[in-house]
Amino acid sequence: MKIKEKRFSKVEWSWIFYDWANSIWSTNIDAAIWPIYFAVVVDRLANAGQINNIYGYAVSAANFIVAIMAPFLGGIGDFKGMKKKLWKIFMLIGVAFTLVMAVFNQWQLMLIGFVVSRIGFSGSILFYDSFLTDITTPERMEKVSSWGYAMGYIGGSTIPFIISIVIMFLMDMSDLSYKIAIGIVPVWWLLFSIPFWKNVEQVHYVETPPTELLKAAVGNTVRTFKEILSNKVVLFFILAYFFYIDGVGTIISMATNYGSTLGLGTIGMILALLVTQIVAMPFSIFFGNWGKKYGALKMITIAVVVYTVITIIGFGMGFIVDFHEMLGMSYDEAIGISSVLFWVLATLVGTVQGGIQALSRSYFGQIIPPERSNEYYGFLDIFGKFAAVIGPALYALVFGLSGKASYGILSVIILFILGLVFLKIGKPYFTEHEMKKAES
Repeated sequence: MKIKEKRFSKVEWSWIFYDWANSIWSTNIDAAIWPIYFAVVVDRLANAGQINNIYGYAVSAANFIVAIMAPFLGGIGDFKGMKKKLWKIFMLIGVAFTLVMAVFNQWQLMLIGFVVSRIGFSGSILFYDSFLTDITTPERMEKVSSWGYAMGYIGGSTIPFIISIVIMFLMDMSDLSYKIAIGIVPVWWLLFSIPFWKNVEQVHYVETPPTELLKAAVGNTVRTFKEILSNKVVLFFILAYFFYIDGVGTIISMATNYGSTLGLGTIGMILALLVTQIVAMPFSIFFGNWGKKYGALKMITIAVVVYTVITIIGFGMGFIVDFHEMLGMSYDEAIGISSVLFWVLATLVGTVQGGIQALSRSYFGQIIPPERSNEYYGFLDIFGKFAAVIGPALYALVFGLSGKASYGILSVIILFILGLVFLKIGKPYFTEHEMKKAES
């Protein structure tokens, strides 16, 4: 019986496999290839600097739209039969508009495609995360959630990312090679979503007649918000999450755009990000095991500290390039040192990226009512997405005001510090919750 408990069920594997399906979007579109291709297209234009700055605001706009929608969508998703339908709609929107990004050459259409694609991706992840309470037990959430991220890094990130890199190298980094690398994303995403589509179903739900759906959704959303304000465990965790996950998302979204702005080589950055995916796979599993052994919140705090160090290294990269003459080195020497630092940064990100996301997802699932998981995850998502509006916008604002990308990236450290502050303030409530859970 013990051996059976250690194995994943068919439903758990199907849920885990959606990370394998969608993680290619995070790598090829959000983090690595598409931002570089967009920068390549824009650099041919006279107003390249202005358009590159718009990119940060475009990321913020997409996150803002999802943030506005998230609580209401979460409220609807908790009703019987709605969660799966909404997941399908957003997944298909994401797939369709990612294909648009691979087809058009005009930067305006590319950005529109990106914004809508990101909305589809983020919406599908909202419902995917909330299914965690339907497919497993609270005791297994850390393990299942961590394996989801681990499988995402193996399949969705690493395998198609390597295929994309090989295609780009063989085709001498031509525009067509970038388009093929982007076009792989919707095909992979749709194909490997099939197990989730077939096998995962909503178990916990609220019974509501269809005629009262709209009214009940609004009422439930208001009620959930009031409950979050009165539940100090959920409230302080969400506030901490708001800030630290904003920093995480900003680092992911802006890394290659930042590197391109500094003048780092495209091939080097792509290979460094491949290292991120390879390192992230085992560390996602390690974090799940360590979260079980030492506590999820302790491991989340360690990850936030590591991200603070990562931000300082990122600033150092830009500072060396921006002030190379003052430091007594040539531009080429500065680029060489910054390129090495980018590899260090990429490796460090790999050690904590999957772990902090997996443990945040699973810990939240353990402190909320399972039958209303979609509402609560909807609010977690709105905090995450509103936070993700702030990070890229903060980077773009400071970059624009100072004219130095290094100052833009340094501003992100504020988000990690605030995340640590709220984890510290909420610690007594988190400890009390753990004690009550242990007693029951």
